[in-house]
Amino acid sequence: MNMSTLPARFEANSAKLGQLSNEVSRIASTLARLAMQPEVFAKSDHGQPPIEDLGSVIPVETVRTAIQARRLRDQFFDKGLFADPAWDMLLDLFQAEIAQIRVPVSSLCDASAVPATTALRWINTMTDAGLFRRCADPHDARRVFVELSTMASAGMRSYFKKLGGAAANL
Repeated sequence: MNMSTLPARFEANSAKLGQLSNEVSRIASTLARLAMQPEVFAKSDHGQPPIEDLGSVIPVETVRTAIQARRLRDQFFDKGLFADPAWDMLLDLFQAEIAQIRVPVSSLCDASAVPATTALRWINTMTDAGLFRRCADPHDARRVFVELSTMASAGMRSYFKKLGGAAANL
């Protein structure tokens, strides 16, 4: 084996392990919440936990479609042209809220599609603006979760409700 390829291979494997660790953490958090509050996980017609807003239900697939549409632009235009980390974070946290998933800061940084330092500044800005709420992990003092504030959640629900059927075709 060529010794010069080891550092690159190690970095690639390390990044993959980090991503896998984040996903496992999200799954573990979901399972822990299910064990503590099973009534929260009522299923929608699509098999995903819905979020209700005065009788309306926004399927998690609708939000996922919006996220996929935003990422699709990167195939046709320079990624830097459409950097909008605040909106990407709002979408990711709203999707997580619907799916009853806790989002660690590191995962939210990944979802923002900008460098981690920029993402952290945006998380602070959004928290200061009252749109995000930081929550300490009760099982691991080193980890912090981020979630939408009540105001941001209501705003996202109103946004997707206003989009109606058009949101499914984003």
